Amino acid sequence: MSEKSKKKYPAAKKNSGSGVESYRNKIVTFLNTHSKKLMPLSELESKCRTKKHGRDDFIEAFSQLRNEGVISMKKAMKVGLCSRLGLKTGKITRLSRTFGFGITDDGTEYFIPGKCMLGAMPGDRVLIAKIASRSGEPEGEVVDIISFGSQQLTGVIEIVDGSAYLVPDTASRNHITIVRDKNVPFKEGDKVLAEIAHRGMRHAEHKVRVIQVFGCAESAASCAQAVIACHGVPTEFSPEVLREAKKISEGGVQEYSFNNREDLRHLSIFTIDSAESKDLDDAVSVEKTEKGYLLGVHIADVSHYVKGNSAIDKEALNRGTSVYYADKVIPMLPKELSNGICSLNPDEDRLTLSAFIEFDSDGEMISYRFCKSVIRSRVKGIYSEINSILEKRETDEIHAKYSALLGDIALMDELADLLIAKKNRRHAPEIETTETRLFIDENGVCTAASPRERGKSERIIEEFMLSANEAAAKLAKEKQTPFVYRIHEAPPEGKVESLHEILPKFGLECPHFTEFRPVHASKILEAARGTDKAEAVNMLVLRSMSKAKYSPEPLGHFGLALDDYAHFTSPIRRYPDLAIHRIITDIIAGYGSQWLSKRYGGFAVNAAERSSSAEVRAATVERECEDCYKAELMKQHIGETFRGRISGVTDFGFYVMLPDTIEGLVHIRTLPDGQYDYSEPVSLRESFSGVCYELGMEIDVICAAVNVSDGTIDFILDNEEE
Repeated sequence: MSEKSKKKYPAAKKNSGSGVESYRNKIVTFLNTHSKKLMPLSELESKCRTKKHGRDDFIEAFSQLRNEGVISMKKAMKVGLCSRLGLKTGKITRLSRTFGFGITDDGTEYFIPGKCMLGAMPGDRVLIAKIASRSGEPEGEVVDIISFGSQQLTGVIEIVDGSAYLVPDTASRNHITIVRDKNVPFKEGDKVLAEIAHRGMRHAEHKVRVIQVFGCAESAASCAQAVIACHGVPTEFSPEVLREAKKISEGGVQEYSFNNREDLRHLSIFTIDSAESKDLDDAVSVEKTEKGYLLGVHIADVSHYVKGNSAIDKEALNRGTSVYYADKVIPMLPKELSNGICSLNPDEDRLTLSAFIEFDSDGEMISYRFCKSVIRSRVKGIYSEINSILEKRETDEIHAKYSALLGDIALMDELADLLIAKKNRRHAPEIETTETRLFIDENGVCTAASPRERGKSERIIEEFMLSANEAAAKLAKEKQTPFVYRIHEAPPEGKVESLHEILPKFGLECPHFTEFRPVHASKILEAARGTDKAEAVNMLVLRSMSKAKYSPEPLGHFGLALDDYAHFTSPIRRYPDLAIHRIITDIIAGYGSQWLSKRYGGFAVNAAERSSSAEVRAATVERECEDCYKAELMKQHIGETFRGRISGVTDFGFYVMLPDTIEGLVHIRTLPDGQYDYSEPVSLRESFSGVCYELGMEIDVICAAVNVSDGTIDFILDNEEE
């Protein structure tokens, strides 16, 4: 929206009388019946016969329709209906230096070249016009900005000829002029957060004001703080929240709280987690029965302490989830709760919400029940220590620590094997993903990275938590109550079609089907397993998947091949779990579906929507912070050669991942001269020599450059590869 047109027709006011509504109808009618798609604004005003006393209503109606994305005005002051012009309303979701993405209201994601962004920023409501695509994926341009979203961006200060400029991490290749604020001093090389003081028609034409300085842009810790601030993740709790948390903590676990709870302190219940974990929200127990097994999953009863609409609850809903990066955590709940009274610490009485699930001798779920309970964890189990027991290589010290629980551990291992076999029988796709473990020294600097190891004990806990999550969703469906489900829809049709086209290039057949189901994804992965294409095919299947999210509707979970699924097991760090604990508590108390629907109908919708958004934000922050730390690590290895595997192919080059999970870009301009054909997303082939760089291919690269500030790593081919 140009400054000139904004002045002529400013933003809509909130009032909307009958006069305004009349003009809205007139504007739409005249534009819809006009012989051409565009009508001069002066002609539209004339047709609407705006009298002097009605001009304000006309301007208001015009502004409302424009802000709603119903009409659009071109530079020549010509107006048209967006529907006739083929324009779609949507939101800018993310930016890089040279392109961005926007999602229209119908859910279509558009790739938008940088020159077509019109200066739009993430969160801006925009009008998008479809343009010719180079990749086959939807491509568009921003033709108007309806309303502004994010006004903040991060970057590095650079001094040129005595003047300070912002070099943004995203949004532009160019320097952006800084409007000075004497209250916020900064120097060259600082990582900063800035807000837009003036909007231009291009990102480089914006002017910004520095509002926060984080420190040196070569420090990953400083850059991580900038990422967190830019995405609006709250890092401090309000005094009111802290007062509530302190009061709860000082109150302690009182015996009167055990009333109407099942006392399970006699059972062999214990937690199993990583050594560094302090927020222990799940504990387990297993018993052998005549029919098979009785699994107990005992979860911290956070809902007992965090009441609906309390200051802590509102803050938890706002945060949505804890954020984990490097060796740090931004908790959803204050530490007095997350690491204190709610954490299932060993040898301490704790209030819990327990799920008891009965399985037959084949691992099939027979029944389930939920109850409010009190437990006393026997020990803080550590994944690595229990793995050593299962592999019969434990030390005497570890053996002594778990001596009273060795039989329980063996029984858990036995049940987990049955649950894994059951998952295989329902053909849940076994997609392999690798998490990174970063090693941070006492100065906060990243010194190493490695894939996070997953042993058998991690798999045991995963299977037990999946069972409890499934039982919780089944309970909600059975009771016909509002709920927050964890859903994972089938892959979009376009992504499935791409698999049909791509798999033959790997010498694999795509299964025939009328509807793509988990079994088909499972068969594709199984066909590639054990071959040199396994990693590449795994990546392709993973990228074809929809994103999991939260929903008030039980739409099932494609990736787990389950009809019923929810998140029940982590209320200390995820709001959806806390939300459904509140609902399950009232189900246990005996409230009927009508009362539950009235109480939780709107709450479930709101919690699902806000939790999905918070999860996306947290994942983005964690990824971007991790990228900065990885770049900091590789800064110590510039010029060194590494063996890696091509993990992604684009029309501008390919990404290579090293065994320690570090990933960098080999840009096409650094490849040997030639004409490269891009076969999306599989390979980049030089037309004349036939040299091909293919997804999954092993290759030697040299670390050529890094940028800690934006978390990018540049590789070039080793000379021998050329």
